[in-house]
Amino acid sequence: MGDGRAIRVLLVDDHQVVRRGLRTFLEIQDDIEVVGEASDGAEGIARAEELRPDVVLMDIKMPGTDGIEALRKLRELDNPARVLIVTSFTEQRTVVPALRAGASGYVYKDVDPEALAGAIRSVHAGHVLLQPEVAGALLAQEPGSGQGRGTSLTEREREVLSLIADGRSNREIARALVLSEKTVKTHVSNILMKLDLADRTQAALWAVRHGVTG
Repeated sequence: MGDGRAIRVLLVDDHQVVRRGLRTFLEIQDDIEVVGEASDGAEGIARAEELRPDVVLMDIKMPGTDGIEALRKLRELDNPARVLIVTSFTEQRTVVPALRAGASGYVYKDVDPEALAGAIRSVHAGHVLLQPEVAGALLAQEPGSGQGRGTSLTEREREVLSLIADGRSNREIARALVLSEKTVKTHVSNILMKLDLADRTQAALWAVRHGVTG
């Protein structure tokens, strides 16, 4: 971490052995700190509100409140945590709702441990972590309309959108375009408003669909 502060992570999974395995690996990372655990979505929401972690590792299928409902609730509460889905489910019917609910990324439980640590760092930095098959699933669900809305974007906004599609954080976009982060945030807000999109994930997918990429 640039400021010397570890990434604070909350583990939400109904299997204790999974949580133990994740904790064991993550605790050896110098820049990652596991601050808490939860065994279902409802407890995960409560712990996220109490602990205010930077990143939540969230399973999808859990008893009671599942991961997707927990995601929606965290967004309603305006909780700032980035949520990385860690699950064994690969079906489109679970991938798409999770990302639409506000997940910042989606990885599978058989992911290489080092890749998981990298995914945590990536979503914490503001990236949208979309594996190719996940992006494909989302694109298959996106309506084809809306192409005309892109004509309202300025050239600078199209540059910013292209970098969003490339998975860049606001800080990285600012460096690439020699802008302040505040200016980049303004451009991102304008892009979402003009394209009638809810978040960066949708913006990235819109850019891919309509060819606004680097």
